[in-house]
Amino acid sequence: MRGFAHDVCGNLLCPAEWDWNDNRVKASIRDRTSDFIVSENSWPQFMYENYSFDDSNLEKGLFKSKILVQAFKTIFTSPSSAREADGDGDGADILENNRRARRALNQVKVKMCVASIINMRKVTPHSITYIVCQVRFALSSVSSWRTVNGDFDYEGFWNNIVDFFEEVPGPVA
Repeated sequence: MRGFAHDVCGNLLCPAEWDWNDNRVKASIRDRTSDFIVSENSWPQFMYENYSFDDSNLEKGLFKSKILVQAFKTIFTSPSSAREADGDGDGADILENNRRARRALNQVKVKMCVASIINMRKVTPHSITYIVCQVRFALSSVSSWRTVNGDFDYEGFWNNIVDFFEEVPGPVA
């Protein structure tokens, strides 16, 4: 009971420009009608701060949702650090957590977080992209990883997110 079959997961996976609360939209997404194909070319609702989308400013709150911050902390720092996520999405405390872990190493044996092990000093476009793809997969109804899942192409999604961060904005963007 994940993916679009589940109301909460469906809402989070729904492209931000569509209204999941509209029963016609919900039914069309679930039935995969041609006007409501969910592909890698839309940003899902879960990517936005407070899971809300401002159609006059597509970038407002993008990549700042609490679920993304919690997933980032769970994977790169520790599961317990995810409980402290307030959803602001700035990631500043990740660096402080790494400093504390290094200081603690001098005193007592402690487990190092993934960020420390891989010498991650800051949040990068690729680390954000990795987390977004992991959250998208976790919310979906798929039970094993596939690069292409129905109409959704994770490789294309990955490239769209990386391009968002790395491509120079212009008229096409």
